[in-house]
Amino acid sequence: MRNNALVGSLAVVVLLAVGGCGQSGSAPESAASEAEGRNVAAPARAPAPRPQPIVLPAGTAIEVTVDQSVSSKTNNAGDRVVASVAAPVFVNGKQVIPSGSAVSGTITVAKSAGRFRGNAELALTLNSVTVDGKTYDLQTSTFSETTGSRGKRTAITTGVGAAAGAVIGAIAGGGKGAAIGAGTGAGAGAVGGAVTGERDVTFPAETRITFELSQPVTIQAPLS
Repeated sequence: MRNNALVGSLAVVVLLAVGGCGQSGSAPESAASEAEGRNVAAPARAPAPRPQPIVLPAGTAIEVTVDQSVSSKTNNAGDRVVASVAAPVFVNGKQVIPSGSAVSGTITVAKSAGRFRGNAELALTLNSVTVDGKTYDLQTSTFSETTGSRGKRTAITTGVGAAAGAVIGAIAGGGKGAAIGAGTGAGAGAVGGAVTGERDVTFPAETRITFELSQPVTIQAPLS
């Protein structure tokens, strides 16, 4: 009887030990599987390739509109000029500089007839343009105007309208001049001309001037 009871007790102990080992072995495996599943990440998306920069070659024309009046009488060399791109700039059919882009320039010469002997002179150049929030340095031609250079202006336009043309014509020659002025005033912006008084040179606000790049400039193409 005692032997049978002892054998039975040993059998129970063995069964419990075997069951415990089985459970302890499966739990870590299950935990490892769960951790492994949590660590599996979705494949990362490759970033979209950024468009290649575009080079504006030397000689590229940039037409701007002066945002404020500048004059040989009231301005000095070194004064900043704020302007806007008047017409978009394209390279190989792709727009690189949109119309309305902010432009900064500098007055390089400002000689007033009241301060200097000889003709008054006003000259300016562009320094930078801002495209898509990024500012690019520019090196451009210099546009200059003197009181003795009438008839030689080729790169500047103004917003003189027909009514203003009539006034100019009337001043020039009475009724007949007024008729001529009215007929040609609207075209004054096309042929160009700063307001050159008897003594000083003034570029009124909205004056349109065309500059040319003297050095190439590289501009990052927009994403869209």
